[in-house]
Amino acid sequence: MSGFKNFVLRGNLVETAVALIMALSFATVVSTFTAVLTGFIGKVFEQPDFSDATIADVNVGQFINAVIAFLILSVIVYFLVVVPYTKAKERFFPIDEKGPTEVELLTQIRDALATRA
Repeated sequence: MSGFKNFVLRGNLVETAVALIMALSFATVVSTFTAVLTGFIGKVFEQPDFSDATIADVNVGQFINAVIAFLILSVIVYFLVVVPYTKAKERFFPIDEKGPTEVELLTQIRDALATRA
């Protein structure tokens, strides 16, 4: 029983479970919002669903629907997740640029190896 307790408490299982639950919930919100925006786009083109669209007698409507949904989803994720996350990360965890540069570090390593030989 102690092995199971260690597995549950040590492997970030709780954090992973919470992240998965939040991600699935967020996916539902984004999918619903995407459907709403697709409906508005469809009203602009007077065709709420592109699944019947054809080009040269080939049905490309489902592909058009998928591309529109993907673009809407990408915009939503970028502006509602990536941009705020990046700004928060820069604000709360600033990059320490006071340390030596890569060239300085490599020079120090070279010099240390030269003194050993």
